[in-house]
Amino acid sequence: MLDTIISGLVHGNVYALVAVGISLIFGVTNVVNFAQGSIVGFGAMLGWWFIGVLAWPWWLGLIAVAAASAVIGYVINLTTVRPLIKAPPIAALLATFAASMVLDNLSQIIFSPDTRAFPEPLPTDNIQLAGVRLGTSDLVAFGFTLVAMVGLWGYLTYGRDGQAIRATAADPDAAQQMGIPVARIQNLSFILASVLGGVAGIFFGMFSGVVSPFSAAFTGIIGFIAAAIGGLGSIVGAVAGGFLIGLLEAIGVYQFGDGFRDLIIFGLFLLVLLVRPHGLFGARQALAGEPMTGTFLGAGRPIPLTWWQWLVLAALAAVAVPLLGGPVLSAVGTQVAIYAIMAVPMTLLAGSTGQVSLGQAAPVAIGAYASALLVMRLELPFLVALLLAGVLAAMIATLLTLPIWRLGGHYVSLATLALGFVVLAVIRNWDSVTQGAYGLSGIPAPSILGQPLLTSRSHYLLDLGLLAITLAVTQRVRAAHLGTVLASVGSDEVAARSLGVHTRNYKALAYSISAFFAGIAGSLLAHQYNYLDPTVFPIQMSVLVLTIIVLGGLNSSFGAVLGAIVLVGLPEALRVAPDVRILLYGVIMIAMIRFRPQGLWTRRTA
Repeated sequence: MLDTIISGLVHGNVYALVAVGISLIFGVTNVVNFAQGSIVGFGAMLGWWFIGVLAWPWWLGLIAVAAASAVIGYVINLTTVRPLIKAPPIAALLATFAASMVLDNLSQIIFSPDTRAFPEPLPTDNIQLAGVRLGTSDLVAFGFTLVAMVGLWGYLTYGRDGQAIRATAADPDAAQQMGIPVARIQNLSFILASVLGGVAGIFFGMFSGVVSPFSAAFTGIIGFIAAAIGGLGSIVGAVAGGFLIGLLEAIGVYQFGDGFRDLIIFGLFLLVLLVRPHGLFGARQALAGEPMTGTFLGAGRPIPLTWWQWLVLAALAAVAVPLLGGPVLSAVGTQVAIYAIMAVPMTLLAGSTGQVSLGQAAPVAIGAYASALLVMRLELPFLVALLLAGVLAAMIATLLTLPIWRLGGHYVSLATLALGFVVLAVIRNWDSVTQGAYGLSGIPAPSILGQPLLTSRSHYLLDLGLLAITLAVTQRVRAAHLGTVLASVGSDEVAARSLGVHTRNYKALAYSISAFFAGIAGSLLAHQYNYLDPTVFPIQMSVLVLTIIVLGGLNSSFGAVLGAIVLVGLPEALRVAPDVRILLYGVIMIAMIRFRPQGLWTRRTA
């Protein structure tokens, strides 16, 4: 058990370094920097290059990685956060998420996606303590963390700029009025946090022994969870959260196996959010909601379409695509339609209530597995399974998330992200039902009245019909009294509550509607792919759905369809490589949030 505890402390040390950087930035800018995890991954690759390829001494490689990470952090703040400093914090959160995609894929392009061995600049098992073998690398990592934390504490307490960081974190406007250069202080916080992230990447490489451009992505996500558990903005809490997760992860894996890692970590996070949402060491102030409507969207509203214009568009989609494009374009059309079914009802959640879900892949996965199992095990007709998949996805996702809607700010977004990992962890470990990592194969093709749909054209027409239903329902909700209430929640949640609106319940209802159609989309994926496993539902799926609605217009149902055509259809049709496609997603999202946050399918009003 002692060696398990030591292993947990080693991993927790890396988590703590990442979490401290996240908390430092959050304290100064009130922004959750999703790019911090990518800086860890980039630091790991740079460490491999400097130490392994160029054969630099480890200490020189560490300095070089720290310097490069500082530059990266400065650029991220300059291009994605600083321009949005007056916007609601959720805008900058999305921008840093996009910056993370850009940085990850730049790393893949520069270094190639291959996994390679990380050099061993320091011994890893040359010290024996109480029957447990440690390495000089472990002691160096612990020593660096200790020195960094003490130095950071002293700097923030006694240093001139450190005191300015604390003042800016307490009240940026008051600090500005007192003559503190807030912009420079924010740059400094990003630089310090990025240095910690880059160095954490080197230690990650030493401990894991192998690295790739995406190998540290999970470590970066755990850093977010550690910071939130400790209390966003609290340096002490970040360190405590990092080591706590490291210990619980190691003990949990020792007791139950590696398959339960995600369930333990993200289950703990959800528990802390429900019991103590401000974290173990965080301040107890209530967080206000951060709507994505109003100031973030700018002056714009969806462009209206008359009934005959809708008919023309429907005819073009139903006739022109399969006839002129043939099987290839029909296959692309199925992907567009399925992602549009996921995205269209999300405009009610993100556009109307102003709340972001970063785990939309969870209800998609629930619907996919539910539909496949209902048809394969219970031999239900496809259309019955399709409907039940949507119902089950809505029920399960809503029940799991119901307690989180009383939270505010970033915490709901982080909770939905954690939910996605929890759902996949359950799927991965429920071998008797889901076949675990092996997945389900031989899923029957969709059928109607006993007639199987085997061609890409028939799949496309089925998906197109369901997309039309999705659009009709979403537009009906938006035009009804319910849509007005949902919009009031996003426009001014405090005012809505003062008028007696139960904002928590309406947010949950909007999420339930989006989860229902996500389950429908999952059913279509299952029966058209004929195979499922947990890797079909990565976090990138949730990011893509969010990017689609940001591009098309958060308040526009048809804009979501347009976003799906641009982000799914064009890359599929042009056969763009996946790494370039994700890089494109990130660049488009940053540009849209920065220059046209209201989306493409809107027009400005006077």
